Amino acid sequence: QVQLVESGGGLVQAGGSLRLSCAASGRTFTTWTMGWFRQSAGKEREFVAGKSWSGGSTTYADSVKGRFTISRDSAKHTVYLQMNSLKPEDTAIYYCAAGRAYSDYVRGRNVEVWGQGTLVTVSS
Repeated sequence: QVQLVESGGGLVQAGGSLRLSCAASGRTFTTWTMGWFRQSAGKEREFVAGKSWSGGSTTYADSVKGRFTISRDSAKHTVYLQMNSLKPEDTAIYYCAAGRAYSDYVRGRNVEVWGQGTLVTVSS
């Protein structure tokens, strides 16, 4: 069974930092794009960050550029999202996700595997 399991969410004050982790099991995803999406109350799920299987390509949503950093450890089958300078508008459920085609993934298309999500709440 393919699984992505997120951890690291929680409550933080504006300006603070959190680090999300996503552990993959059931398959290695070594040749897949992995990354993060988020969904806040009353809004559609949106792309946050993605990293190609080789690590050579990385894309961020404009709203998080310069504040969030995605990384992956292929040996550990884990992807991370370091979130700095958090804002109340970053409050959302963050989902780890995987897909095969990088160009589709960063457009939110053909994302094939989703984690269960982890809640990030940023207080003002």
